[in-house]
Amino acid sequence: MRKLLILLIVAIVVLAFSVNKVTMVYWPGPESEAMEKVVAHWNSTVGKQIGIEVEVVNFSREGFWEKQETLLNARSSSVDIVFVTTYIIGRLAPHLVALEGFDLKPELFIASAVESMSYEGLVYGLPLDVSNHFLYYRRDLLDRLMSDPAWIKRYEELSVKYLGKKLSPKRPEEWTWDDYKAVALFFTKKYNPDSPTAYGNVLQMKNLVYNIMIWNDVLWSMGGQWFDTEGKFSIRTDAAKVAGLLFRELYDMGTVPPGVTTYEFGEANEAFKTGNAFMMIQWSAAYRILTDKNESPLVFDKVGLAPVPGPRPSTHVHCLGVALSKYSKKKDAALKFLSFLTTEEAMKMYAVNGGIPPVETVLKAMGDIRPEFPVIAEHVKRYGYVETTVPQTMAILEIMSNKLTAYWTGQIHLEDALEQIQKECEALLK
Repeated sequence: MRKLLILLIVAIVVLAFSVNKVTMVYWPGPESEAMEKVVAHWNSTVGKQIGIEVEVVNFSREGFWEKQETLLNARSSSVDIVFVTTYIIGRLAPHLVALEGFDLKPELFIASAVESMSYEGLVYGLPLDVSNHFLYYRRDLLDRLMSDPAWIKRYEELSVKYLGKKLSPKRPEEWTWDDYKAVALFFTKKYNPDSPTAYGNVLQMKNLVYNIMIWNDVLWSMGGQWFDTEGKFSIRTDAAKVAGLLFRELYDMGTVPPGVTTYEFGEANEAFKTGNAFMMIQWSAAYRILTDKNESPLVFDKVGLAPVPGPRPSTHVHCLGVALSKYSKKKDAALKFLSFLTTEEAMKMYAVNGGIPPVETVLKAMGDIRPEFPVIAEHVKRYGYVETTVPQTMAILEIMSNKLTAYWTGQIHLEDALEQIQKECEALLK
């Protein structure tokens, strides 16, 4: 009897180890919650039929990237599919399997999203959640500005007095940065005591890499970027000077709340949803917060969306996604699941359960329940750019954040800030 029991236990253990289980790492939040629904569907349908089960393992968000990178550096085979994002894809590329020959269905995914998961011409990650920026504005107040003769007259007077040219109100889709400044002045009580908002705009000027991603839209919209046509880092440009100066001008003129040098996502949202600011450049994730009647009762039905202004309207694009570990011992099984994730069926399921997949057909079809989705699709497709995916991306952002914040807060001159960014980034990239 004892021998039979031992043999039975051994048989169970052997059977357990023979199950083809693929392990995928995620971080907790809406992305993993959406993915768990997709995985549950896979495990009960296709996966069950072909004998491949996927398990989602959540690491905590705190120190997530460090923990995952420790596993990869140790060449651990305990994880088959890893969680990646645009700004670290180049750093992780040596640990990943390039998805060459793997059908990513480019006709399904928006091109800039695929680019955001690429490094040196190869695609390493499957883009699953896209982030971009919008110009948010008070639609009700802009409508009045476009039609109220007294407001139009005051707007034109302010533009002549402070910008040296007569500007008339326009729809945000037609704005230049001069129009942006004119609107910021008009909706700031310091310049227009009758303004219904205290400030014309709110900027995110805290020393934070994600705030530099927003400022980078201004740089791109003015025709600038980090690297020149030869691929060399080059930030001492006219476009960078004008883009850097814009934030400082808006700050010095007092068109923003005085504490913006400590602001990031949450503080900017508060300024807008409390009716304190007329407009802001903000992440697309803010839309659900600002249009929620309970969270934003003062503005939920008054939120307008437009592209970032400028001669070349631009929005930073980055994606969260998944990639195949080079050290996985179940690559074939993992690729079968990744292949399923490239189908419209899987991406629709992911979106319905809380994800934001960069798939135009899916996003546009969900406009009735997620009104921002079709706008995300349009902006990511028309205006989206990926600055770079080099391994040093985050380090470059940190350098830029340190120096530009120092300039905006009056600690150094603009030329010095750009010169220091240039030298430190050149040294970093060597």
